[in-house]
Amino acid sequence: MSTDTTTERAGFHFGDIRKMFGGGQSKMRQFGILGSLLVIIVLFQILTGGLTLSSGNLINVVNQYSYILILAIGMVMVIIMGHIDLSVGSVAAVVGIIVAKAMADWNLHWGLAIVLGLAVGVFIGAVQGTWVAYVGVPAFIVTLAGMLFFRGANQFIGQSTTVAVPRPFTFIGAGYLPELPVPVPFNVLTMVLALIAVAWLVVHEARMRRAQRQTGSEMAPAWVSVTKVVLLSAVILIAGWLFATGREGTSFPISGVILVALVILYSFITRNTVFGRHIYAVGGNRQAARLSGVKDRWVDFFVMMNMSVLASLAGMLYVARATASGPQDGNGWELDAIAAVFIGGAAVSGGIGTVIGSIIGGLVMAFLNNGLALLGAGADVVAMIKGAVLVVAVGIDVLNKQQGRPSITGLISRKFFRKEPEPFQSSAAGSASGK
Repeated sequence: MSTDTTTERAGFHFGDIRKMFGGGQSKMRQFGILGSLLVIIVLFQILTGGLTLSSGNLINVVNQYSYILILAIGMVMVIIMGHIDLSVGSVAAVVGIIVAKAMADWNLHWGLAIVLGLAVGVFIGAVQGTWVAYVGVPAFIVTLAGMLFFRGANQFIGQSTTVAVPRPFTFIGAGYLPELPVPVPFNVLTMVLALIAVAWLVVHEARMRRAQRQTGSEMAPAWVSVTKVVLLSAVILIAGWLFATGREGTSFPISGVILVALVILYSFITRNTVFGRHIYAVGGNRQAARLSGVKDRWVDFFVMMNMSVLASLAGMLYVARATASGPQDGNGWELDAIAAVFIGGAAVSGGIGTVIGSIIGGLVMAFLNNGLALLGAGADVVAMIKGAVLVVAVGIDVLNKQQGRPSITGLISRKFFRKEPEPFQSSAAGSASGK
């Protein structure tokens, strides 16, 4: 016989605002990152005279940065484990040239070429994963060697030339959701996708509150859930409308569809599967995880292999969008992916990070790049600003972790709204006691 001890707090509490965007699990820093993204978008929307949120620009942002966001999905798992992968750009480049040469010289069907590219990614990941997991070489060294080796392999295989890819292959990187024979002034499939996202959001929120009620967890007031669903649904529908009403022949990009599918898949894996829990366990305290029966070497191996598979997919998407593979493909991609993960809330020491947070961090970098480009800023200014944003984000993380001290935002919120410990304090204390 179960007793329902759920308490639903009445009135306004500042902590409810955090729960509005994290289901009760978000930290102040992640909430701040989302706020920073909104501020950046609004700022550039004003400075560019409305160009930032125009249909054409949003479509360009998705097309131009989807491959970096895909890399961030895999990179966050690597960083949670306490590793780093410097080879992803070179792996993407060598897979891109192999796939392009296979279609151009071997007349391989583009569908089989994609399978070949993924298989090459599995092989590369298995080799690097073996060195890291079973030989014991640090991932930094293994992937640094991989970065050099596969960059050279890209130029060796392609003879430092550009290799064009056939038009059907370009669909995955430069295609859009097709138009339906319906006399309406927008892309129907894009709006259907947006409505599906809204429906999932409503169902997810209802299931979460039901789970909280069944387990007797403290529940935020109903208005928090309603406000959260209404605000996020409005954002989804507005974004869907902007994508659906772009210039004729465009809609939500296929690369964006692939990205959304991967975000959903990997969010589920990291949050709701045994493998996902093992990633956090090993990253948080490897020795404790090992004593608990977690096969940490196995987890190391598959996380590194998964990263290379996602890198191969990102490389093929880029080649498809560019319509050709070249010797300079992938340069600097690893740095953008790592920056996205750290800006998105991952801890330098490992054990902390989320797929959604990394996507938000990647979008921060994407809209920074895009907004500065719209304003005519040079590459030097863009690079300096990106570097400053990265060091500030990591610096805040390091300061927050020292002796379990809360962030400045947390101090302000506790002083002026409600005196309660920040969520990360208890987790930090738990990890400290577990060491």
